[in-house]
Amino acid sequence: MHSWDVSVGVDGPGVRFVAFLAGCPLRCRYCHSPDTWYRRSGRTRTVDEIMTEVERYRRFISVAGGGVTLSGGEPLQQPRFTGEVLRRCHDLGLHTALDTSGFLGVRANDALLDATDLVLLDVKSWNPATYRRVTRTGSVTPTLRFARRLAERGTPIWIRFVLVPGLTDAVENVAGVADFVAGLATVQRVEVLPFHRLGAHKYADLGLAFPLAGTEPPDTGLLARVRGQFAERGLAVY
Repeated sequence: MHSWDVSVGVDGPGVRFVAFLAGCPLRCRYCHSPDTWYRRSGRTRTVDEIMTEVERYRRFISVAGGGVTLSGGEPLQQPRFTGEVLRRCHDLGLHTALDTSGFLGVRANDALLDATDLVLLDVKSWNPATYRRVTRTGSVTPTLRFARRLAERGTPIWIRFVLVPGLTDAVENVAGVADFVAGLATVQRVEVLPFHRLGAHKYADLGLAFPLAGTEPPDTGLLARVRGQFAERGLAVY
């Protein structure tokens, strides 16, 4: 595990205990946590150790209408650990959320998903070439397959789409994501996340060049247009 934190309204509903697991198969150009890319950047923790930390905040997060979120990195790179933490939290009556790109969705077995109350699904892009530019690997197909599976199971989904000027903002790229998402019956909301450079210092600390150092955050006009594309499909947009 890389680290843990307590957040409000960012990683699911209410006040959340968020565990960030180390290791991710993608190398997204806008990633603000390059320090979570490799398993070696974390430290070995047992499920019992994590649950001890969760117990410290259990009453607080319950009263505040929150729960526990497994994030990363990519938590499905460690599916057994992720599944067991989610199950233990679920058994305690805590709301559980899985924050994932869906790229490794095939690793999430039914038991893991049975213990997951909400999936925060990051759909990187629709256009195949754009997806490869964003992630520098792979295809969006595994994410789409995972999303359909979640919808068929009745699992609530919050879609996340990172808006990067000149990278993910093409009208047809956004339209593809929006059309697909509108066809998923269990999507509760879409979060259009404006690109930012707040993690740039982490690249410097690691001796890496930040790929989007020269990219500005989206302006209000672009943000409104993209949010409008999702809203036009009847989706709740944040």
